Amino acid sequence: MRKCPKCGKYTLKDFCNKCNEKTITVKPPKYSIEDKYGKYRRMLKKSSSL
Repeated sequence: MRKCPKCGKYTLKDFCNKCNEKTITVKPPKYSIEDKYGKYRRMLKKSSSL
């Protein structure tokens, strides 16, 4: 997951769709059995392996 430092929006892309700023990689979340963002991490891993 990546985050835009200007508007705070989370995305999987290198540039923010809202303000077109370069996004940064955020610190990984704490481990949780109820993983809220697992879907997005799997999408990112799948898109980067293509």
